[in-house]
Amino acid sequence: MERKPPPPLITMEAMLNQMVSLGMGAEMVNPAIDLIYDLLRTFLPRPPVSAAASLSADSSFPGGGSGDRLSALPDAILRNIVSRLPVKDAARTAVLSSRWRPLWRSAPLALVDAHLVQSAGGGDSAPRAGSGSVAAAVSRVLEAHRGPFRCVHLTRTSMGAHRAELALWLDLLAAKGVEEFVFVNRPWPLDFPLPATIFSLATVKRLYLGAWRFPNTSALPRGTAFPHLLELGLSCVAMEDRDYDFILARSPVLETLLIYTSQRHVNLRIISCRLRCVQLCMSIVHDVSVVDGPCLQRLLLWEASEPSPRAGSKKICTRIKFGHAPKLRSVGYLVPGVHVLEVGNTIIKVDTKASPRTILPSVRILALKVHFEVRTEAKMIPSFLKCFPNIETLHIKPAGKLNQKFWQEASGIECVQSHIRDMVFHEYSGKHNQLAFLKFILENAQMLREMVIVFVQGILSSGDNAAAKLMKDLSSVKEASENYRVVISESSISRGGTSWNCQVASNLDVADPFYYCY
Repeated sequence: MERKPPPPLITMEAMLNQMVSLGMGAEMVNPAIDLIYDLLRTFLPRPPVSAAASLSADSSFPGGGSGDRLSALPDAILRNIVSRLPVKDAARTAVLSSRWRPLWRSAPLALVDAHLVQSAGGGDSAPRAGSGSVAAAVSRVLEAHRGPFRCVHLTRTSMGAHRAELALWLDLLAAKGVEEFVFVNRPWPLDFPLPATIFSLATVKRLYLGAWRFPNTSALPRGTAFPHLLELGLSCVAMEDRDYDFILARSPVLETLLIYTSQRHVNLRIISCRLRCVQLCMSIVHDVSVVDGPCLQRLLLWEASEPSPRAGSKKICTRIKFGHAPKLRSVGYLVPGVHVLEVGNTIIKVDTKASPRTILPSVRILALKVHFEVRTEAKMIPSFLKCFPNIETLHIKPAGKLNQKFWQEASGIECVQSHIRDMVFHEYSGKHNQLAFLKFILENAQMLREMVIVFVQGILSSGDNAAAKLMKDLSSVKEASENYRVVISESSISRGGTSWNCQVASNLDVADPFYYCY
């Protein structure tokens, strides 16, 4: 499949030109920036400490007396206490007594610059306020503390205006050590170059980067690597294909990779002996190829596909190729007709017959987004399902409508007949074609034990007895399974909204990422 040239970077000049072409004024720049960073916030992990917690000033003890029992605890426990406080509160413990004075400098600190913004009177709604004072405070903490740092979240500074501080911070963190680092450039430009010294953070285990242009990896020294990196998140980062290859090759213990709102088309070749979860969200994805992923368990795509072509132009599709992934268990959301599947060396088409070369037997959870109104796309559903013969849980998210007779033509799918135990239908609105699909599942799924139907927000509370009508319609079906139940609920998400949670989806302790994230 021929690769297209990358689109231009999202620079300030490009944004202004685009807004002018759409008839919008420069006064809309700041709202546009805020919208981008609203998206970024949904991607970033929460800091492990909170400035909102209340601290008691009551020094009295039960039964009377005012002895300082905390100070009698071992240093290791006191340092643990200090490391769980916001950095300003951690520093304030030095005034408690001489016993506490040296502890904050040796305890692994959690530095979150958003807490410094809030203490300076600026809130999350005013991220550009006090950038200089916050940058100065960050520098003071990093210089004063001898390290290591439990975590550092820097998301409130315009890095282009603080280049000297940027270089200093990375040098200090490299020398003193940091385990979790969240590093977001704001507000502009979105393509500000990320210093190559980011690779000097040899101790980092969890790294999230937002709104940067990635370093030119082809110019980096041969030994450059992230030797201990377990989790990497990239949001609104401009990267070349070679940079993804470089990251996977130079992160030998990487387990989680999250790409969110990429500035460029994503072409990802997965070659990694330790990678367990890959998420591609809110990005234009051209090509995903699982070449060698012996530990890969999840391949998750959320609103990740090629853009719709202009009228009269050739349809654009996203290729997803499955090679060696013997532990792959959860896949989706796949969009039949938009995502072109290639298993081994076989491209899956409407008339492709299932064979050992065209199936992925390890997959147990599959999520599909179905454009029911496009018959050529909906006809791909049986072919997709035949690639995953051992599915136990099927998630369906509808888009459009399809003639009921289609499902009568789609019988005889092995995974539906013999394996599916749970089916979750998201955004059910009561349309005839959706009801026809539910009946198709009930008539064919011999192992079905639970069907979850999530109504669109507002339908169940509209007073139309939608749930009762649905149960009456389903009662006329001749069920293939005798022991199943129907669970009806209503979505808490308004139409067009999303509740996809990147952190939950990456958590392998969560059995079904699609059930909990949407």
